[in-house]
Amino acid sequence: MTDAPGARKRLGVYTLGFLRDKPLRRILALAGWDVMPGWQPGSCDAIGVWGRRPVSARGLAMARRSGVPLLNIEDAFLRSVRPGFSGSAPTGLILDRQGLYFDVRQPSELEDMLQSGDLSDPSLLARAEAGIAFLRQKRLSKYNAWEDAELPEPGFVLVIDQTRGDASIRLGGADEATFSIMLASARTEHPGKRIVIRTHPEVAADKKRGHFSEADTDARSSLFRASVNPWDLLERADAVYAVTSQMGFEAMMARHRPSIFGQPYYSGWGLSDDRNPLARRTTRRSLTEVFAAAMLLYPTWYDPCRDRLCDFEEAALLLSEEARAWADNRRGAVCIGMKPWKHHPMRRFLRGAKGVPLFEHEPAKAASLARREGREVIVWAGKETKALREACAPDVTLRRMEDGFLRSVGLGAQLLPAASLVLDDKGIYFDPTRPSHLEDLIAAACTLSPSERERAAELCARVVASRITKYNIGDDAPRLEARPGQRRVLVPGQVEDDASIRLGTSDVSTNLELLRRARLHFPDDFVIYKPHPDVEIGLRKGTISEADLAGNADFVARDMSAAALMDQADVVWTMTSLMGFEALLRGSEVHCLGMPFYAGWGLTEDHGQLCTRRMAKPDLVALVHAALIAYPRYFDPVSGRACSAEVILDRLADRAPEVASNPLRRMRWLAAVQYRFRGLAHLWRR
Repeated sequence: MTDAPGARKRLGVYTLGFLRDKPLRRILALAGWDVMPGWQPGSCDAIGVWGRRPVSARGLAMARRSGVPLLNIEDAFLRSVRPGFSGSAPTGLILDRQGLYFDVRQPSELEDMLQSGDLSDPSLLARAEAGIAFLRQKRLSKYNAWEDAELPEPGFVLVIDQTRGDASIRLGGADEATFSIMLASARTEHPGKRIVIRTHPEVAADKKRGHFSEADTDARSSLFRASVNPWDLLERADAVYAVTSQMGFEAMMARHRPSIFGQPYYSGWGLSDDRNPLARRTTRRSLTEVFAAAMLLYPTWYDPCRDRLCDFEEAALLLSEEARAWADNRRGAVCIGMKPWKHHPMRRFLRGAKGVPLFEHEPAKAASLARREGREVIVWAGKETKALREACAPDVTLRRMEDGFLRSVGLGAQLLPAASLVLDDKGIYFDPTRPSHLEDLIAAACTLSPSERERAAELCARVVASRITKYNIGDDAPRLEARPGQRRVLVPGQVEDDASIRLGTSDVSTNLELLRRARLHFPDDFVIYKPHPDVEIGLRKGTISEADLAGNADFVARDMSAAALMDQADVVWTMTSLMGFEALLRGSEVHCLGMPFYAGWGLTEDHGQLCTRRMAKPDLVALVHAALIAYPRYFDPVSGRACSAEVILDRLADRAPEVASNPLRRMRWLAAVQYRFRGLAHLWRR
């Protein structure tokens, strides 16, 4: 719970952890609290204590002695990817002036909310329902650094262990004996059923001790020590038993009525089988009401990318992206086919449980190193070879990497790292000759949930309103005056030796032929040709002579913003350019002479080869979700964290106006020098 905006208060503390923990102090500062040593309690507006650890005793005693109000502080119920002992910063905090949710000796603000608060607002409950669905879909828990492991067969009774000495046990109406009672009850109440005892992750990691060991197992009871996602177990279980674990609340969201042997914050409201009920909890609540109070209203959530307080939805979205990146990177990588200047961005983007990626140049060496260390191989998509595929077969995962569709303010040829990248273990989006993961995502997007469709539609609208494209460079375009009745036909040039041209076109594979076909197809319309930026500055192949331009185009848009041109275009005529996709977002008619990822689904006029795999009929919202949300991963260059598409859209929108018209001219001479000496790239691409 936060104070009114602008209200600054002094928070006295008695443990060094508050003073050393910069992320913690930052969240408190944004919530209106200036942290200071509490040597003189009378100079503080409140005394801050963390949970109910022994080190908090002095702060609690000083608050009682001095009469200064207490601010109880704890991690929120969605904390981070890795556990707190790893140094991960929290996603949010509990700031409670009254008590703490796990200390039943007195009611907390959360308990008061659930006992007597008004939680009937339809918009609040709708948010709660959407929040529950989001956590289930993204499989988010308090911690999220999970491993792959063989799961028990469905149909078991799940008994949830906790760490010894956990304050939520001692202050939640339970003790060590409660765990023995819980296990005995599970066995008695489910005769003949398998019992799976889930060990706490910190116990499995040998950080702490739990209550159960091999001595507690028998012919139908077993310990499950693997650090797997809790949702995987909850969704396979027939019944769930817990004392005060947060997994008890997750069990409710997984549609269980758990048996609860302590007095956690989520018990006593009619949603659980309470074996030790708390008499003062008399109100009956729905799951959405409990979620609304515990997740939407009670915590103070933090957006580390934008460095601001936020609502639950933003915090959960960012945590889901970090969890996705961690899961994607956990196997570790050996990278091949990546220029030296990309190594530093790749180390940040691919860092995971095995540290940073390794880099190799030879296919056999890359595959051998990956096999030896249990890593996968990641190749820059255009550098994939048959030799590499053979070296990785049959036991090393090979994934292809490319820039995402919201990339940067400036060109990759100017050595600007990408803010989004895609990883594909089936193919790559620009190669229609074989399946890709993006094709699967587009087909699956035909059945998006309402909240997913809403997010994709909002993202699409923001991209258009912010005039964002892949590179975000070039001057604004003048008003292009066509005659009455003429349509404006935009023809984007491409790099002619680009892999998307080699693999995604047939009879039309040059800019000149593309432009000629446009003139033939639209003889009476206003044809606008936009040279590709890399071709314009002399880096890549695809130049059209002035004579051919004059004979086929009514206007040549040099150094001009793609967004500004698409704002005026009625039609985009392309081989495989991403501008075709960007034009679809803006409602333009798009003709494809090749087979880019967005063609073949019924959204474009296709004049090139067919792709018989593309049988689904997604609408534009589904295409946007697959291409801009589900397929890429985003990396925030400011905070250095995995992030959402919305964060990168903010970054691009903030930076595009200030630099859009400058990099092309400023870098033209340097780019030309780079091209002339490209064989010596190792000397300057660091």
